[in-house]
Amino acid sequence: MQALDIRPCRLDAKTQVLRAEVRAFLAEELKQYSPAERAKGLVGLVPEFSRKLGERGWLGMTWPKRYGGHERSALERYVVLEELLAAGAPVGAHWVAERQSGPLLIKFSAEVLAPQIVPGITRGETLLAIGMSEPDVGSDLAAVRTRAEKTDGGWIVNGSKVWTSGAHLAHYMITLLRTGPKEEGDRRAGLSQLLIDLKSPGVTVRPVYNMLGEHDFNEVFLENVFVPDDFVIGQLGNGWQQVTAELALERSGPERYLSSTQLYLAMLDEADPQDTRHTVSLGRLAARYAALRQMSLGVAGMLARGENPAIPATVVKDQGALLEQAIPEVAHDLFGDQREPGSDLDQVMRFLTQSAPSFSLRGGTREILRGIIAGGLGLR
Repeated sequence: MQALDIRPCRLDAKTQVLRAEVRAFLAEELKQYSPAERAKGLVGLVPEFSRKLGERGWLGMTWPKRYGGHERSALERYVVLEELLAAGAPVGAHWVAERQSGPLLIKFSAEVLAPQIVPGITRGETLLAIGMSEPDVGSDLAAVRTRAEKTDGGWIVNGSKVWTSGAHLAHYMITLLRTGPKEEGDRRAGLSQLLIDLKSPGVTVRPVYNMLGEHDFNEVFLENVFVPDDFVIGQLGNGWQQVTAELALERSGPERYLSSTQLYLAMLDEADPQDTRHTVSLGRLAARYAALRQMSLGVAGMLARGENPAIPATVVKDQGALLEQAIPEVAHDLFGDQREPGSDLDQVMRFLTQSAPSFSLRGGTREILRGIIAGGLGLR
């Protein structure tokens, strides 16, 4: 059996100076944002805000300068992410591209696609979506049916993707699909990743509205879409290995436990310090926040040391979703029949109560994550 080793990580003085700089910027930029608006930060699609972060050098912070990056440390990037999320900044427009698409292109298409695409990501100008999930296959990525057939100079793609956050604004979609046949006993064989220009003929993006009637998810339909050979990412048939490396980046960050933070802050504002139920319940949440922060920061430390954080990142994602989904339940228990209709607490609670069910879906369902953890620990 393997051990799960997440070592403590300490932030140095340089990161504290950076933290103060980011806080000052956010205090000015977000001064007109209400708590309800801040609660939507991770799905807040505001391209102008992304461009402002790019101007300050806070996108692509760890990437090589040849791609427009800044070659700063993973811990400096962590501090920026933490402050953005804690403040409820509208980071949804650039989030996918900066978190995982840029690193994927740098690693697997360093000479072809990365020089074309990544500098725009660092400026907050080029937005990407992820084409992984498909209708009717749930979280089983190996069951994808979208297919690319070889043609002169490229590939013809047919199929569909769903839950593609921000695809209606994105310029490109990194797409997992089949370029070859499955092999007996190995459904993961024949999978590849292609970069699809979402303005290409044959691409249709349709909105998926959530329970709030809001739109950040989409379905993307691909009908005889031509993708040039240069837009193949990495090696044909290596899609499964590439996408699992990408998912490690998706699961490790502070966004995996901070999505309900605005509701926690609203509860602190409304709490009665003389009420033992308030003190105990909110104190327990604070303890869980502290533990998850240390785990998430430990994963950032692994990245800084060049280690593979796949299993620890999956644990952070799994446990972070439990915390995020527990906070609306605590809010209803403590303030459900006391809050004033239309108050900040009421608005934030309504939004997160309806949003929280999705927190255990994004980045992989709980069942998938726990299977990965069990496999990584040698338990299956």
